[in-house]
Amino acid sequence: MNELREDLAKKIKNIDPIEKKLKFIMDGEYMLIDGANGENTMSDKNEEADCTITMSLDTYLKLQQKKIKPLIATLTGKLKVKGDLNLARKLKQLM
Repeated sequence: MNELREDLAKKIKNIDPIEKKLKFIMDGEYMLIDGANGENTMSDKNEEADCTITMSLDTYLKLQQKKIKPLIATLTGKLKVKGDLNLARKLKQLM
């Protein structure tokens, strides 16, 4: 999970600030992308977020490898989104 967090931390530096907080919950671990202060930062805090995405690490890896589409993962219950759906769509930039 630390390796994944480090990889995502590098990727978020290359996109425009998301201007909100986006939280991932994967297998009980947290990754919080905070772009509210004009810069995207990564932490493992469990804070309130504008959008929370819950999935297994296995599902995340399949999404990264393009073995499953986000819509299919959502419809089959493997990926759950709570909150700002527009923010969740920005995830495509990270995949």
